[in-house]
Amino acid sequence: MLKRLTLLLLLGAAATPLAAQSSRDLDARVGKIEKELRAVQRKVFPDGQPLEPEIVAPRPAPEPIGGPVSSPVADLIGRVDAIESQLRSLTAHVEQNGHRVSQLEDQVKQLIADAEARAAAEAPPTALVPPSEIEQPAAPPPDVERPSTGDPAEDGYIYGFRLWQAKAYDRAETELKRVADKYPDHRRASFAQNLLGRAYLDEGKPAQAAVALYDSYKKWPKGERAAESLYWLGQALTQLKKPADACKVYAQFGDDYGATASDGLKAQVAAGRKQAKCG
Repeated sequence: MLKRLTLLLLLGAAATPLAAQSSRDLDARVGKIEKELRAVQRKVFPDGQPLEPEIVAPRPAPEPIGGPVSSPVADLIGRVDAIESQLRSLTAHVEQNGHRVSQLEDQVKQLIADAEARAAAEAPPTALVPPSEIEQPAAPPPDVERPSTGDPAEDGYIYGFRLWQAKAYDRAETELKRVADKYPDHRRASFAQNLLGRAYLDEGKPAQAAVALYDSYKKWPKGERAAESLYWLGQALTQLKKPADACKVYAQFGDDYGATASDGLKAQVAAGRKQAKCG
């Protein structure tokens, strides 16, 4: 900073008109940077809460020994310092958010491993069974009408939804997974993946539900059911007796969707936080 001030003083003493022109050029460039930084702020903080310190014109600085510094130059120096401070704060916030998402990924991977291990442990040993003792298949669930609107993704989601309502969970899960996998760019993909997780929860499979719901948030973070998927992911983790992880999910909900989620969903998340005893 001392070298920068010394250079500005020398330039100001040697060529006042040139310094004034340079100051105007710098002022225009700094103004452009400030505008771009505010645009970044709005993306990182969608609820409109600004970072501190704000970019404001600094108070007049005391004149240093050796001669006065021109007011425009001092103003630019203060504004550049403020921009640097905000950039450091933005970087720290983005890094913290990325670390939290990375932790969620690790937790979901562990859930998958736990679910696979549990399924392997609970699988009955293979044995020869006389034909007379083989269980007959259960009666099929109620007939559910498949819609025909001409939009296969829409039809598949609605059909899966109706199967879920009829508690035909196996068939619902198959149909909803098919929609999400086959039509990832359709708006119903977010709906289907979220409902897939809820079907697993209703069937008493919280580990599989957690994986499906995390995928809903990860693959379609701007989908219409992304925020709801984080709520249900917290519920699945609470059922798995992982309240600390559930609290992290609810915190992520606040960061990503706190400013845009409906009041009803916010109330559900608040109840979930209370249930998980989040601090």
